[in-house]
Amino acid sequence: MKRYRLREQMNGVAEPPGKVWFWELEAGVIGAGRCIQCGTCVAVCPSNSIGIDEGTNLPELVKMCTGCSLCWDFCPRGGLRYEALWPPSTQARDEDAEIHPAQSRADSSDTYFSVSGGPPADGFGAVVESYAVRASAEIGDVQDGGAVSALLVGLLAAGEIDGALVSKPSTDPDERWKGIATIATTADEVRAASGSFYNQTMALAELDLAPYGLPPKPRIAVVGTPCEVQGLRAMQARRWPTGAHRVEAVVLTIALMCTKNFDYRALTLRELRDKRGVDLDRVSKMDVIRGRLIVEYRDGELAVDEPVKDFHGAALKGCDECADFLGRSADISVGSVGSMSGWTSVLVRTERGRLAFQAARSRLDVRGLDDPAALLRLDALDKKIAERNLQRKLDPDAPLFIDFEEHVRAYSGSDRQPVVIRR
Repeated sequence: MKRYRLREQMNGVAEPPGKVWFWELEAGVIGAGRCIQCGTCVAVCPSNSIGIDEGTNLPELVKMCTGCSLCWDFCPRGGLRYEALWPPSTQARDEDAEIHPAQSRADSSDTYFSVSGGPPADGFGAVVESYAVRASAEIGDVQDGGAVSALLVGLLAAGEIDGALVSKPSTDPDERWKGIATIATTADEVRAASGSFYNQTMALAELDLAPYGLPPKPRIAVVGTPCEVQGLRAMQARRWPTGAHRVEAVVLTIALMCTKNFDYRALTLRELRDKRGVDLDRVSKMDVIRGRLIVEYRDGELAVDEPVKDFHGAALKGCDECADFLGRSADISVGSVGSMSGWTSVLVRTERGRLAFQAARSRLDVRGLDDPAALLRLDALDKKIAERNLQRKLDPDAPLFIDFEEHVRAYSGSDRQPVVIRR
C-alpha cells in the first residue's frame, strides 16, 4: 500500500517525495491506538493545524495540513528516536556499577542533544547528583513528600522561572479526578496542582502561552512524563519558524519516572465509576501501592483495593513501547522508587538542573537515596517489557509480556508501584 494513500485518495494527485502528512500520523499512531497523549504534534506544528478532540483527548486536524512532516518526525511513537536524546554516560564497569549512577555534567546546549543520534545512557544515565527529597514545610495534598511542588515554589520565589507547566484537577463536574494541563504562575497555583493524576493531559499543547499574561520572554519549567520531555527536547534541538507554542521558553524539565499511564475515560469513568460504583465526589485519594490500585474516600473508607493488573485494559497501549522509565533526557528526574515512603528520589542530570535544585534547596529536606538499586532493577525490567512488546508487534503470535507482579518484585523493599505520579 502506498505511503501517501490517504492524501492521494482525496485528490488523486501523487505526493512529492519527502512529505508526510498528518493523516499518516493519524493512521500509524492515533488510529492504531499508540498515541501517548503527550501533545508534541500539537506543539510542533508550525501552522497551528493540529488541535485536540474534546471527545477523545486525541490530536485532530483543525485546519489545512501543509505536509511539513514535523508531527511525524517529533512524535515519540512516530519518527523520533527518543533514545538519541539521552546524554552520554560513563558508567563504571565493576562490581559496584549496579548501584552507583554514572557521573556526567551535562546541559541541553551540548552537541549530544540531537535528533539524528547520540550514544546510549548506561545505568542511570547522566547524573550530576542524586538524593532523597521531601518538602521541608507541609504543602497540602501532595504525593511522595511534595518535593516537586516545593522545588517549583522555590524557583518562583527566587525569580528563576515565571511559571511551570503542571497538571491541575479539572473543574468540570463530569470529569472528577481528571488532570488537565495548565501553567502555574504563583505559589498558590502550584499548590493547587499538587497531588496525583493517572491520565495524560496532552501537556505540550499548553505551551501556547498567550492566555497567561507572561513576560515577553518567559521562563517556564515543564513537569511531565518521560515521553513529554522527549518530545520537548527534540523540538528544542531543532529550531524552525514556530507556530503559537513557545518551546524556546522552557528553561527546565522535570521528568516523572513512569512505566505506564492511563486513559482517563477508561480508568476513572469506565473501570472505577461504572464497573465498581466508585463515588468520585467522595474520593480523597487515588494511588498505586505495592502493585495495588487504592481509592480512598474522605471518611477513610477504602472504595477500591485491587491489583493494578486488573486495570491493564485502561492503560495507554503506546506505553508498552517505552523504555525510558528514568526520564533520561530531562534536567531532573523524580519518582518514589528508591526512597522511603514520604520521600522522592531525585536524579539531577544537568548543570541547569543542579542550579535549579540549589536555588530551591532551602525549601527541601535532602538526604541520600535509600535503595538506588531498585531504580536500576525497575529500569531494566521496563526495557525488557518494551523489547518483548516490540517483538510482539513484529510477530503477532509472540506472547504478550505484561507482568505487573514482576514490576513489584523488581523493586522489592519499596512500597510503591511505579505508575506515573503527578507531584
